[in-house]
Amino acid sequence: MTPTREDRFSFGLWTVGWQARDTFGDPTRPPLDPVVAVEKLSELGAWGVTFHDDDLVDFRASAGERDFAVSRFRKALEATGMVVPMMTTNLFTHPVFKDGGFTSNDRGVRRFALRKVMRNLDLAAELGASTYVFWGGREGSEYEGAKDIAAALDRYREAIDALADYVVTSGYSLRFAIEPKPNEPRGDILLPTVGHALAFIATLDHADMVGVNPEVGHEQMAGLNYVHGVAQALWTGKLFHLDLNGQRSIKFDQDLVFGHGDLLNAFFLVDLLEHGGPGGGPSYSGPRHFDYKPSRTEDFEGVWDSAAANMRTYLLLRERSEAYRADPQVAEALACSGVTALSEPTLDPGETLFDLRRDLKSWEDYDPDTAGRRGYGFVRLHQLAVEHLLGAR
Repeated sequence: MTPTREDRFSFGLWTVGWQARDTFGDPTRPPLDPVVAVEKLSELGAWGVTFHDDDLVDFRASAGERDFAVSRFRKALEATGMVVPMMTTNLFTHPVFKDGGFTSNDRGVRRFALRKVMRNLDLAAELGASTYVFWGGREGSEYEGAKDIAAALDRYREAIDALADYVVTSGYSLRFAIEPKPNEPRGDILLPTVGHALAFIATLDHADMVGVNPEVGHEQMAGLNYVHGVAQALWTGKLFHLDLNGQRSIKFDQDLVFGHGDLLNAFFLVDLLEHGGPGGGPSYSGPRHFDYKPSRTEDFEGVWDSAAANMRTYLLLRERSEAYRADPQVAEALACSGVTALSEPTLDPGETLFDLRRDLKSWEDYDPDTAGRRGYGFVRLHQLAVEHLLGAR
């Protein structure tokens, strides 16, 4: 259960570096030096570190201050062998973004947001990142009459198209990932779920270089099944990145340690990422990225314990998944339930619906009453998963 670089575990600077300030309370921890974060995460076995621009240095810093901060960070990466697989831009903290970045009603704010992202695309390319994430935390509203949604989506698309053009023209090897979230900090956020984001991506000029970055808590805040969302993103070839954490039902974004929420959903997620679907669907080869927040109750020892807990939980679930996949009773239950049969096309090769109409076995001679009495055995199948998860098998 010791993580290695081959596991491709990564953390955001904003995770272990969170000072635990919340809506009702002041920070319970002092700021964390990004260099210390890199060093400690490396010691724990992490492979990569990600960050918003402002996690490393305030955007209002002078050119000299920014260069110094980037230089220190780069030296820490080189000394530890850590990589930067992903970067993103903070378009949500400063008051200027109170009504959004790309979709603010103020045109000057929108232009400022584009400039803020552009210079960080340059830094991302310089540090070797392969993915650039866009989380539109302020792209939304609290009042229906306050935002022309069609115009806001036009401006959102304009921004992503323009930035994609910039990446292509600059010759950078970057692709974009949109991170959905239904609400918080805005009352309602644009592109709230994986499905919304995929539909939006289909309208882009450079749709081929834009995917999604689903987060456990964000999908579950909307009452949705995270495994389903990830599976659809894999099915469309659009799972460019993902954020792992824990969430306990529909409430505020908890950002718990991975697995410290819906543990069964986390088990089936790891099984999907590592193996693909039961019928042999696509698996995931990208970073296992943790976007969690160490509890406000923890000191720095607790911060590092919680960082290690994310990786250990993933490895434990991966081990349980291997045992589940190797169990002959699971294979039998999958076959009896028809799960593996779902991969067989409904129509024969070359068959049309006109051909199907002539097939008496599909309608005239088909007995729906007998078929309706079939039991699928899903409860037994799920119980086998529970027993593997609990180490009882």
